[in-house]
Amino acid sequence: MSEPVRLVPFNEDDFETLAGWFPDARALAQWGSTRLTFPLDAAQMRAMLALSTGERPAWVYFTARKGDAVVGHCEIFYDHFDGVARLCRIVVAPAHRGQGLARPMLTCLVGEALKDASIERVELNVYDFNETAIRAYQAFGFQLEGIRRSSARFLNERWDTCMMSLLRSEWESR
Repeated sequence: MSEPVRLVPFNEDDFETLAGWFPDARALAQWGSTRLTFPLDAAQMRAMLALSTGERPAWVYFTARKGDAVVGHCEIFYDHFDGVARLCRIVVAPAHRGQGLARPMLTCLVGEALKDASIERVELNVYDFNETAIRAYQAFGFQLEGIRRSSARFLNERWDTCMMSLLRSEWESR
């Protein structure tokens, strides 16, 4: 039987691995937003981790593992007031793409978000040209809610962002 995918806390030991997954500025921006600078470095990742401190942090960062292998990275931003969890910066490691890991990673990530009883909605944003990710999210049950036109700037390009969501009731009725 194959090892299941599991999420473990992202830490400084994971920095070099994650940074190596993005060969250029466009790949980094597509994953992490147009506000990150290439190459992804320890200072940027330490700043991310600094947001995950405290008793009930707004940001939580994960490394996805299958056995001993690092197979992905993902994040959750919590809006506890409105009961929303936003999935962010989801990536399958380049060496593990095409192996059916998106669904198990999403299952772990959504399950983690909904452990908090106050969360009623799980949402995410994805650039409209990332058709592989959009298909994976839709197959998982996320609904396309709309498109924020020209919402991000990368060099001389403007990118549209798809907004998608999954409600707790939809997750529970699966």
